[in-house]
Amino acid sequence: MRKIILSVGAILAFGFANAQDMGAVKEEMDTAKGMDFEKGNMFIEGGIKITTGDTSNDYFAINPKFGYFVNNKLAVGADLDFSSDKSYINDDKTSTFGVGLFARYYFLSLAQSRLKAYGEAGVGYSHQKFDPNVGDSDTTNGIKANIDLGLNYFFTENWAATFTLANILSYNNANPENGGSTNDFELNINLFENIFATPQFGLLYKF
Repeated sequence: MRKIILSVGAILAFGFANAQDMGAVKEEMDTAKGMDFEKGNMFIEGGIKITTGDTSNDYFAINPKFGYFVNNKLAVGADLDFSSDKSYINDDKTSTFGVGLFARYYFLSLAQSRLKAYGEAGVGYSHQKFDPNVGDSDTTNGIKANIDLGLNYFFTENWAATFTLANILSYNNANPENGGSTNDFELNINLFENIFATPQFGLLYKF
């Protein structure tokens, strides 16, 4: 009799613990439903890259981005780019500043709205200065245009990881101070080759 009572108690305890786990999962999934965008929401997004070492350039880059939602799927905004690169071989320095405008459209939500896929189109202007260790400096002004594919994964209601998976289209025009201008255009619609090979990672804060 005692064994039967203990067995029943163990089954009830297991069932209670399992119910608690299922309740926690349901609560987590219900919480995720509140992570959708709404008109008037704003976000700050960006990434930082730092490289240094005896056999690598001293490199620093930051690309803050601000967006405003005009409805629950479409956001418009502006971005900045700063970078500095110093060669470990000859101490040549390159500094870059850029500013741009973009429009982002969210077309898919998965995993109870935690995972959101978007397409983004942007245009911008850049100014680059090359300052060699020996010789005269040179500046280059340019314009750019791009269409990208990316993902946001929300791990809280306000914070999300950003992954830029593919550069579908890009155009770059460069006009150096000393030299002829160049134009480069690239179109890549083979998105299924391996979009996770070299994703760019950043953080997004929604408010």
